[in-house]
Amino acid sequence: MSSPAQALIVVPARFGSKRLPGKPLLPIAGRTLLERVHAVAQAAAVLVNDCSVVVATDDARIADHARAIGAAVVLTDPALDSGSARAYAAAMAQPQRPDLVINLQGDAPFVPPAVVAGLVAELRDGEADVATPVYRLDWARLDRLRQHKVTAPFSGTTCVRDAQGRALWFSKTILPAMRDEDRLRASQPMSPVWQHLGLYGYRLAALEWFARAPQSPVELLEGLEQLRFLEAGRTIATIAVDPPLHAMSGIDTPADLALAEAAIARLGDPFPT
Repeated sequence: MSSPAQALIVVPARFGSKRLPGKPLLPIAGRTLLERVHAVAQAAAVLVNDCSVVVATDDARIADHARAIGAAVVLTDPALDSGSARAYAAAMAQPQRPDLVINLQGDAPFVPPAVVAGLVAELRDGEADVATPVYRLDWARLDRLRQHKVTAPFSGTTCVRDAQGRALWFSKTILPAMRDEDRLRASQPMSPVWQHLGLYGYRLAALEWFARAPQSPVELLEGLEQLRFLEAGRTIATIAVDPPLHAMSGIDTPADLALAEAAIARLGDPFPT
């Protein structure tokens, strides 16, 4: 039996967020955002064989903090235009090149480790270039997403997928549009909307292509790097997962920090100290 494909979980952590500068270093209920995301990555690596974890950053302050919490660190070029480009740079810096690279975005502290591990399994067993998790929204969750977008319109991404689970499109707009929503609400408990969890798994060859390809037109409009793959005709497998208990689409604003702390107070800390 051949050994499983070697996997690397990369946590890209950038200081210069326009909406929330220095956010990897900001505390959430006593632990920094980076510390929380790194804990997710470490727990996921335990669930799969042949998997390591590294933080990729362009900032010395973040690198120092990462080392202080026991994380391996790769310093990347500040000119890189996306988390996936930083993930590729981190992969290329490893003494042994991984076969699979998981990009666990540095503002997603509540992703269950089993979801991260599921991306590794999907890529080891399937044929897609990229794998990413999605979850279907019930009507109450859809209503909350709509309300959230009133103040943070570019926080939260939806996905349209085919019957085999391949992604057809991603958008910061809530898709699909519904002509007869009242009838749908009366007839079924779940909406037709799938929300994206912000992490990706890549085959190394696909990630190398991404890092060398220019940003695509709609990628630039939406601000969604995965559209570079779809616009080029590459395949993204979406994995249906349970809605996260701590339902945060990302930490993008000071209000999101407050929501995250409130969720921990209400539901408990997924990674207590």
